[in-house]
Amino acid sequence: MQVSARGVAIEVDDQGPPGGEPLLMIMGLGMQLTAWPEPLVQRLITHGFRVIRFDNRDVGLSQGFDAAGVPNLLWAALRHAVHLPVASPYLLSDMAGDALGVMDALKLPRAHVCGASMGGMIAQHLASAHPQRVKSLTLMMTSSGARGLPGARPHVQRALLSRPRGRSDDAVAEHLQHLLELIGSPAYRSEPARVRERVLASVRRAYRPAGTARQLVAIVADGDRSPLLVRVATPTRVIHGEADPLVPVQCGHDLVRRIAGAHADIVPGMGHDLPEALFDRFADGVYDNAARARD
Repeated sequence: MQVSARGVAIEVDDQGPPGGEPLLMIMGLGMQLTAWPEPLVQRLITHGFRVIRFDNRDVGLSQGFDAAGVPNLLWAALRHAVHLPVASPYLLSDMAGDALGVMDALKLPRAHVCGASMGGMIAQHLASAHPQRVKSLTLMMTSSGARGLPGARPHVQRALLSRPRGRSDDAVAEHLQHLLELIGSPAYRSEPARVRERVLASVRRAYRPAGTARQLVAIVADGDRSPLLVRVATPTRVIHGEADPLVPVQCGHDLVRRIAGAHADIVPGMGHDLPEALFDRFADGVYDNAARARD
């Protein structure tokens, strides 16, 4: 279904018991709500959550911002590298406003929040600006953006900026599958055929590379979120892969240091993905962290 989130049309998937504890799940760069795997959603529902996934603006079936044009990613990266402001069609704080708008549209005064990668950055804005709306916070494979933290490995950076070899669904799926294999978990490799099936389904649902580029510039423009984190008072769990080549594990340790009372779950052999073998661990972690809000 679609809702109007403070004037932005956002595609929402709402599952689980209507009276369950609301859990708002915010996905990462260029990823659709379907990137939260259905079996993981079902495990969370088993824990009693009402699970709310949504497509961020500019991806999936949510409202696009194509009128803003396609940004120059290299120019944005150069300006960021020399500490100059980066112009962006919208900000991560705007995307946090979208998430809050989804809660408003569903008449949810408060919710537990789980964000992955860019979704974790959006969740940091949400929890710091609207602490009364966030019951608990789970941050997965994300970063404060503080200067001095390591970035993605060079080969991953190059892959992120590369393009598919063709425009067909198969060519795009091959390109995205290669990227997922680069950043995936070395200790939890997925069956390639299953990855291809999942990626192809995602491409056929929606493929919007210009939206992904605008989201990427929004990340670069956001800069250092560490000043926000002193205002995060909700129970927080940081889940991070020890082998993450996109957002290195030092970023997870940094978040734990900066957020008062944060608990860490650093997972050996995990990269920048959601391996099926870890679904129980993830769901239990979200549940245990939510329970801290009820203590």
